[in-house]
Amino acid sequence: MAIALAVTPTAAYAGGKGRNHRESQASGSSNGQNVGAEVRISGVQTTVNGGSGSGKTRSLTPSESSWTPPACWYEPTVSPKELKETIEALEKDKGIFGMGGIGQTFAAAFKMIYQTDKYEDYNMAKQGKGMFWGAVINPARKDDPAAMSCDRLPFWVDDNKTPDVPLAVSPKILAEYAYDELPIPGTDISMSPDGTQTVNLSTWIWADKSRFKPVSVTASLPHTSLSATTTATPVSLKIEPGTGEATMHPTSGECPINADGSIGTPYTDAQKKDTPPCGLTYLRSSTKAGSYPLKATITWKISWKSSAGEGGDLPTGTFDKTTNVTVQEIQSINR
Repeated sequence: MAIALAVTPTAAYAGGKGRNHRESQASGSSNGQNVGAEVRISGVQTTVNGGSGSGKTRSLTPSESSWTPPACWYEPTVSPKELKETIEALEKDKGIFGMGGIGQTFAAAFKMIYQTDKYEDYNMAKQGKGMFWGAVINPARKDDPAAMSCDRLPFWVDDNKTPDVPLAVSPKILAEYAYDELPIPGTDISMSPDGTQTVNLSTWIWADKSRFKPVSVTASLPHTSLSATTTATPVSLKIEPGTGEATMHPTSGECPINADGSIGTPYTDAQKKDTPPCGLTYLRSSTKAGSYPLKATITWKISWKSSAGEGGDLPTGTFDKTTNVTVQEIQSINR
C-alpha cells in the first residue's frame, strides 16, 4: 500500500494511509529541506479482557505525577516496495502548466536518503525481510508536546530484530500504551442516608461488588510477536468529606476492597446503632458553605505481562468523583 507524499519549500510532508492505515507528516532534514515522518495513528491493536460493563469514562490519573503513558514511539510502518512505489509516483508529478511539481521536489529529497545515500534502491533487495520503522503518535496524547519527541526519519530494521533506539516499540511500551485504554468504571457510591446528611448521624458508604473488579487490556502490534497485557486491580476507596469537621470510618478514610469486589456494607435498619465499616460522620452543618464536596477516589494497582513472560508494575492509578453534600442540624428537646 503506497504512502501519499507532499512537500513545501521548507518542509516535506508525508500524509495519507500507510500499511496500518496511518496518517503521516514528515519532518527531519536533507539538502536544506525538512524530510521525515510524524505518523498520526499507530497500528497497535487492543483487546479488552473483562470490564464492568459500564464502559470507560476517563483515563486513570497516575500516582506518579511525572509519569504518563508514552506519547509516541517507533514501529514498523512501510516496506521497501511501498516506499519505492510512492516516491516514483511523485516523480511523475509535472505540476501546473508543465512547471516542476511539488511531488518531484519531495521525491528528490527522499531519494537522497533512501536511494543514493544510506540505502541502496530503498532496500528492495530486503523486501519481505524487514520494514522501515517510523514514528507513531499515541492518539490519546496527540496534543502532548512529548508527541513531537519522536523525530527520527524512518529507519530500516530486519525482521525479528529490535533496534537499539530510544522509544522503539517494545512489550513495555505496549503495556504503557494499554494503561490509557483500561475500561475503568466510574466511582459511583451509595450512601445512607441518601441525599441530605445530618450532623452526628453516621453516613454509611458502600459500592456494588459488580463494579470494582480487575480489568485488563492486551495491546499487540500486527506483523510482529510483540504484545503485552496490562491489568488494573482495585485496592481501596478513599473518602474525603470536604471539611475538617467530620469523623472518618475507618479513621484513615480508606475503605479496603472486600474479597468479593464490594466496598463497605449496605445499610439496614438493624445496623442503626453500629459504626459503618466505610463512611463518615459530619460534626457541623454546611449552612455557611452551602454544601461540602465529598470526594470518593478508587485506587487501582496496575501490572503488566508480555507474551514472552516479562512484566512488572506500572504506577498505581486513581479515578475520583466529587458529590456536593448538604448537611443539616436537627435540634431536639429532651424532656
